[in-house]
Amino acid sequence: MALDTSPESPAPVRQIANAIAGWVDRLGAVWVEGQVAQVNRRPGMSTVFMTLRDAVADISLTVTCSRTLFDGMNPPLVEGASIVVHAKPSYYANRGTISLYARDIRMVGLGELLARLERRRQLLAAEGLFAVELKRPLPFLPGTVGLVTAPNSAAERDVLENARRRWPAVRFEVAYAAMQGPRSAAEVIEAVERLDRNAAVEVIVVARGGGSVEDLLPFSDEGLIRAVARVRTPLVSAIGHEPDQPLLDLVADVRASTPTDAAKLVVPDVADEVRNVVRARERIRGALAGWISREQAGLDALRSRPALADPRTLLDARLDEVHQLRDRARRCLRHSLERAADDVGHQRARARALSPLATLQRGYAVVQDADGHVLTSVGDVAAKQRISVRVADGRIRATTTSTERIDGETDGQED
Repeated sequence: MALDTSPESPAPVRQIANAIAGWVDRLGAVWVEGQVAQVNRRPGMSTVFMTLRDAVADISLTVTCSRTLFDGMNPPLVEGASIVVHAKPSYYANRGTISLYARDIRMVGLGELLARLERRRQLLAAEGLFAVELKRPLPFLPGTVGLVTAPNSAAERDVLENARRRWPAVRFEVAYAAMQGPRSAAEVIEAVERLDRNAAVEVIVVARGGGSVEDLLPFSDEGLIRAVARVRTPLVSAIGHEPDQPLLDLVADVRASTPTDAAKLVVPDVADEVRNVVRARERIRGALAGWISREQAGLDALRSRPALADPRTLLDARLDEVHQLRDRARRCLRHSLERAADDVGHQRARARALSPLATLQRGYAVVQDADGHVLTSVGDVAAKQRISVRVADGRIRATTTSTERIDGETDGQED
């Protein structure tokens, strides 16, 4: 019912806000189609806020949903997706805003198509077809490049012209196939497998120009993805432009943003390589010249030393040392001999002093009987006994006539 108000009895703001909230609350749940313009997930809140924009008019509404509903969507809901929302309008009196509380969210149109592709991507990724360790490096300079593209297409011209401009000697083996339509996936599979069987082909490029998502659907075909995963030749995917990313880009060994970029990836630039060779040669020459300069400086330093400038200097110094050592050895030997001679003289004098011959030379004699026994007492000598007297310079043979004791007693015996 309309409120009974007048200038004299106006209704307060709260009454009007509560009335609007009541009117909006009596509206039932509705299905709303639009495009997600913004997603806001506030930390710690169980509600996700979105902005749903009309596809034609510049009109948008705030949509809220539970975090459980939002997180349960597969593929995840992203900005720009087209959706259909089953929601109930709500009016927030405190802020004076209207929003839709979503109870169900569904992808539609392109969004539904992208959802199917995302589910297919997740399935193939779970099988390991997109694993990084399966990626093979491209050859530095392939002898022959295989190209799969549509006949007389802009992609073919871009790849061939740019590749030959970079490396004129490059050779191409082109396998034509439909790049759009229901027969496209099968023809691309057949062309890729034929090039893979060619032993001369070292890298394969699948190239197509830009297009809509629907036009690029054949390059997300599951059969094509599995066929590319089986080939042994490295493969470059050059489908569409930079924003486009069919599933072929994920299974290929290398992804090129455009066909022109693919030509830059498969062959090097001859001008860059010539410059690299020139720079490398200059670096080698510089390194070699530096090494020779260092070695020459070392040789000059060695030659400038006195020992190498005049090698006889060392010999002269050593010769002086030899002469000094020889003179010292002679002096030491002479001193040693002199000391030894003195010792011999001392020992000889001592021996002579102790020798009986020296005693005999002082006038003493040794008396022996005929048998050679030394006679030390007169009692050992008989009368007329033959004796031998040893003096300093010989022997005296004699016969005793008598004996006499030193103490003055005489035995009276005579010859």
